[in-house]
Amino acid sequence: MTEKSGVMSQFPRSFWAANTMEIFERMGWYGFYAVSSLYLTGPVEDGGLGFSSADRGVIQGLATFFLYLFPAVFGALADRYGYKRMFMASAVVMAPAYLLLSLPTGFWPFLGAYFLVAVGHGMFKPVVISTVAKSTNEENGSVGFGIFYMMVNVGGFIGPIVAGVIRGWGWDLVFYASAGWIVIMSIVCLVMYREPQRDTEAEGQRSLAEVFKGMVEVVGNLRFFILVSGILVVLVMGSKWWSFSLVGMVAAAWLIGNLLLDVLFRITKADNTQRPWFLQPMAIGEGRYLLFLLLMAGFWISFNQIFMTLPEYIRDYVDTSDLITTFGPVAAWFTGVANTFGFDTSNWHRAVLENGQIKPEHLINLNAFGIICFQVLISYLMRKTSPLTSIIIGVCVTIASFGLYLVGMSGWVVVSAILVFSVGEMMASPRSKEYAGRIAPPEKVGMYMGYFYWCVALGHLFGGLLSGLSYQHYGPHGINQPGQMWILFAALAGTTAVSLVIYNRWMMKR
Repeated sequence: MTEKSGVMSQFPRSFWAANTMEIFERMGWYGFYAVSSLYLTGPVEDGGLGFSSADRGVIQGLATFFLYLFPAVFGALADRYGYKRMFMASAVVMAPAYLLLSLPTGFWPFLGAYFLVAVGHGMFKPVVISTVAKSTNEENGSVGFGIFYMMVNVGGFIGPIVAGVIRGWGWDLVFYASAGWIVIMSIVCLVMYREPQRDTEAEGQRSLAEVFKGMVEVVGNLRFFILVSGILVVLVMGSKWWSFSLVGMVAAAWLIGNLLLDVLFRITKADNTQRPWFLQPMAIGEGRYLLFLLLMAGFWISFNQIFMTLPEYIRDYVDTSDLITTFGPVAAWFTGVANTFGFDTSNWHRAVLENGQIKPEHLINLNAFGIICFQVLISYLMRKTSPLTSIIIGVCVTIASFGLYLVGMSGWVVVSAILVFSVGEMMASPRSKEYAGRIAPPEKVGMYMGYFYWCVALGHLFGGLLSGLSYQHYGPHGINQPGQMWILFAALAGTTAVSLVIYNRWMMKR
């Protein structure tokens, strides 16, 4: 048999189909997500919903939190019923959900529709990653996942560009575009996708009950799982509905009450294994790993500000006239050429400008552009550093990017900050998974990697809540001191870096 050569021939058809589908799925998600802050908080007369920044943070935090919790459940369903069926089911949910998302004008109806969007993407995510994993081997796995990561950013780059252009003619077009990308994704699935080779009999034996049991066991027993879940609910309530004092009292009562019950259960001499779950003392599961996920959530909280907080900041504070002056001659030349061919360019400014300023999503999109251009180079330069060192350096670069916003509120300052931020992301994000795999006991590597996205989920939840509350306080409707907000985000990232160093030294001793 002739040995296969070349990048294209190294991977089967299902690999390329999955990567193509990933592009369109990311175009659908980021097409709206990149402009969601502007839509949620934009004036009603301009087509927005007019929500407060706090409301916006709750919606973004809750929807994306569940998006990154769903893959464990839907991955088990895909193993049982087939990857292609799960791909098509995700499309059946996502496409109508995006169209439905254009209808609500109230908080709860919009959150419900956005939750449906998150369910659809949560169905898609585990199947595409599993397909890439099963379509690669030890020899080409690094290249395969590198290609996949690039496809993620290709979709994340194109989607917001299209959304930013068409929203100049109406917000409804953004939702139609996202739904359209999902329809194209489903067509690719029907025409190109073939189930990769897998042990369907063994994989299909895992029930949903076993999946939920595994999720609980990672945290601990069911009582400790409920304790943690209750604290998360209290924090969410405090971001919109409860005062900080009420949150403190409820959280303290919930924690103290559970601890007192724990003491009571432990001093009794009955066999804990014979008790009902609600009468058993709390038990922590993978405590060391949960601590790592909590620390990495700090990085993701900082990372998410580029999509959650920065769009509002650019819209309300940044003067992009310096960028318009720089690129004005290029734009004039382009429209001049178009005019010579008979095109009416009188309304073309809507694609790029809003209220005389460059649209925020076009600037934020430089993040994905930077990753597409420089991820390979950054990975090559950092190849000899340890995963933790790469993560720490990346977080420190992120801190520097937040500091740039204190320099000024011009377009070029924001461009510089976004590109510097992208460098930090390229250093830290890919290596965090590698570090998680290295600290895992050999017999638990699969479990550790399977629940890695919990830190991403927590980062989105806390990132959304913190973004909404901080912009509500420091922004134009609060004390109007946005610089203090960026200092807060930088301090959080710095705390994450220091905590990871301490954590790593503790792990090495263990």
